[in-house]
Amino acid sequence: MKPGPLVAAVLLAAFLVLRRRKLEPTLLIGGVIVVVGLLVYGSGVVQLPDFKKIVEDAGNTLGNWTYLVVGVMAFFETGAFVGLIAPGETFLIFGGVVAGQGTISLVALIAIVWTCAVLGDLASFYAGRRLGRNFLIKHGPKVQITEERIKTVEAFFDRHGGKAIFLGRFVGLVRAVNPFLAGSSGMPLKRFLPYDVVGAGAWATMLLVLGYVFWQSFDRVLHYAEQGTLALGIVIVVVAGAIWLYRHFREEEHRAEAMAWVDTQLDRPALRPLARVLRPVARWARGPLLFFWNRITPGQLGLELTTQLAVAAVGSFAFAADAVTLRDHDLVAGDGMAFRWADDVRSGTLDDVAKALTHLGSLPVVALATALAIVLLLTRRRIIESVTLAGGLALTWVAVHIAKAAIDRARPGNPLVDTAGQSYPSAHAAYAFAYVAIAVVLTRTLPGLARTTVVVVAAVVLAILIGLTRISLRAHYLSDVVGGAGLGATIFALAGMAGLVVAFVRHNGHRA
Repeated sequence: MKPGPLVAAVLLAAFLVLRRRKLEPTLLIGGVIVVVGLLVYGSGVVQLPDFKKIVEDAGNTLGNWTYLVVGVMAFFETGAFVGLIAPGETFLIFGGVVAGQGTISLVALIAIVWTCAVLGDLASFYAGRRLGRNFLIKHGPKVQITEERIKTVEAFFDRHGGKAIFLGRFVGLVRAVNPFLAGSSGMPLKRFLPYDVVGAGAWATMLLVLGYVFWQSFDRVLHYAEQGTLALGIVIVVVAGAIWLYRHFREEEHRAEAMAWVDTQLDRPALRPLARVLRPVARWARGPLLFFWNRITPGQLGLELTTQLAVAAVGSFAFAADAVTLRDHDLVAGDGMAFRWADDVRSGTLDDVAKALTHLGSLPVVALATALAIVLLLTRRRIIESVTLAGGLALTWVAVHIAKAAIDRARPGNPLVDTAGQSYPSAHAAYAFAYVAIAVVLTRTLPGLARTTVVVVAAVVLAILIGLTRISLRAHYLSDVVGGAGLGATIFALAGMAGLVVAFVRHNGHRA
């Protein structure tokens, strides 16, 4: 007799009974199966097979095919509504477990799953835009998408607005049809994509790392699982309490009641000295803080912040992934192939063009372009934007040199231009992202300048070309360029987020 599994079965059964009307049928059935399994195992009637050996054998059998299997399932999770039948969390955790065995790379798996999840969402988004909601109502029941489920997801959209794209990634029912309904509702792609990139990245990383850590500590996890019934109960209570508090204080009336209660308590004689400190904090919580929070999620400023966050998330992953890989390997996948491709198309004319173009990524040239943009902005009293550009370039310079010293990677052999210092990350690729930042700032702040994506796209193309010249001239490996671009994108995005917040507080805080 094992009391731990029996208590866990009772707790899970109680949860299923209480939430039976709100749980998806697949989750409800799965929960019942788990309860029965816990009861049988806890009673001692049967002994569980060696789960660790089963998973280990499965991982060894799949090997590198795990990348394909998990990536495809991440795509079909929303791209073909498979998530309604087989939740993608299962496959992601399994992929993390295989990575934990050392069979495949966790970093590469995160990149593949993140990319596939976004591509699946985009496929579903464009299908929704083309086919519309009526198509889902007509054919949805064939894949368990009933009209009631559609209304549930639409209600989720109504409550959370644009950020439902991010939050929906973590809710099984919503995740499967979220992109389709976003497309059919006419949501612009530029609003959908940033939230989706951030949500897909957080979802993929969390589950894959969970599986990875689980396998690394498998024996310890099993021990804690046998002894941790009390902890499980505490977690359930805490989570349920947090959800109740969130739902309760989401209502303005309840927040006002709480503030009134706080004021009453602070009027007590014993608390009057403390009230001098707490009252300003309470006024701030009641006024500008709430106003600021309501505006950034998911208003226009929230979209800009989320876009910057998406850029920072992808950029930081690109930088960190190669940095982690270089701790154990001299080359990253693609480094040798990039040099071979460059040699295949090499010619004297292209080398001359590359040597001229690569100078646009040098610090003096980028600094001059940034200074000219700042002067133009200052003539129009755009101080925050000017500080953002200057700070972004300065922080990029510092970060590049810190990273070079930390990684200490040697340069490629036989360069076609003079090189000095360490190779990773490419400073030219990092500095070149300043052109993108300049384009974004100018197109959103200066009247009369065409507010189209053309200027920004041109800046992105220029930054890419500068990075390619570093590979063509054998000044850097491909991974150096990717890491440098990721580092530059991350720092300028974070600087832009800080600038948006400062501008928001400065211009709108007094309206609270």
